[in-house]
Amino acid sequence: MSSSAKIVLRKKPNAKGLYPLAIRITKNRRSIYKQLGHYIDLEDWDEQNIKVKKSHPNSKSLNSLISTKIAEARRSLIALQSESKDASARQIKTEIYRPTSSLTFFDYAKEHIEALEAEGKINRKYTDSAWLSFIERFHKSKQLTFQEIDERFLGKLKVFLKGKSSLTETSAMNVMVFIRLIYNRAIKDRVASKELYPFGNGRFKVKFPETVKIGLTKDEIGKFEAIQDLSSIERHSLNVWLFSFYFAGMRISDVLFTRWSQITDGRFNYRMGKNAKLLSLKIPEKAKALLKDYEVDKHSDDDFIFPEMKKADLDNPKDVYNKIKVATKKFNDNIKTITIKAKIRKKVTMHIARHSFGNIAGDAIHPLMLQKLYRHSDLKTTLNYQANFIHREADDALDSVINF
Repeated sequence: MSSSAKIVLRKKPNAKGLYPLAIRITKNRRSIYKQLGHYIDLEDWDEQNIKVKKSHPNSKSLNSLISTKIAEARRSLIALQSESKDASARQIKTEIYRPTSSLTFFDYAKEHIEALEAEGKINRKYTDSAWLSFIERFHKSKQLTFQEIDERFLGKLKVFLKGKSSLTETSAMNVMVFIRLIYNRAIKDRVASKELYPFGNGRFKVKFPETVKIGLTKDEIGKFEAIQDLSSIERHSLNVWLFSFYFAGMRISDVLFTRWSQITDGRFNYRMGKNAKLLSLKIPEKAKALLKDYEVDKHSDDDFIFPEMKKADLDNPKDVYNKIKVATKKFNDNIKTITIKAKIRKKVTMHIARHSFGNIAGDAIHPLMLQKLYRHSDLKTTLNYQANFIHREADDALDSVINF
């Protein structure tokens, strides 16, 4: 059946109330649109003659652009018909607006992984390499163009990830986030077409399932602080956990990289490794008491407070990554034993120190201050995170109904 290309004014206004000019590609009574990137007032569009009215200040240049774009689209349609290609409207759009670059998704993904290693982001490198391996297993080919990554491809990939690969919904969505990251970079470099972007409104949605974040209560923290009869390695693991908690749930990598030189005039000054944000905090009395256990091994202000990184090759990101990984596992194993000894019936890991701070903070601390303590770049991130620990309004609402 025949196919056609026509300029239209889509009836979907932007925030300013202007309407987008677009090419409508139709095949078998099914249409798909490619916006031209220009918006005009409804009154400036001549529907009958399919052009911008003279009332628009840029009517001449816009009509020239329309003529050029519709001519290009129709030439491409003729070429497709001469090749006897029986393509759908979306496939026609793909053919017409196919980028000229030969770089594939896997080319861009490889560059991304290499850049992470060069920047010393080894943890991120291993994580993203794992997501990439799932895509390679699914596609079973070393060639994957950006045009092939459409909603159908993503849908089938998700089935593969949750089915044959047995990934959780969260992990499957992380794979999609990785694909979206690579695709956006290709669009920025004009290697992939923005018009074929498979994510967003009306297309594939990356939506993470809601999770429950559980932290310790004040009483449970008190049990940790008061516990006795621990081995030296258990005591050290608990000290690291508490140090993280006392400073609003510092990440384990930042804790292990803490040096004595960062402690001056009763304050702790450190730069967060994840986003390089600088923070200066008063050292709580509890943290001061904890630090005294490590002063005996202090040889200079440049020494690490905790011993795990003292033998690390700081010029070798892989060695640093491995030592942090080994230390974290050791801490988590010991914290599990300590949790049992303290008769706490929750699963506790190093990361739960951060959740515990959020749980106890609740809604008692202003979100802007929490944003500073958490070192979040966006207040929305803080609000979403803290919402996991604020239950009072919901509890009061429930009580108001059932307590009669």
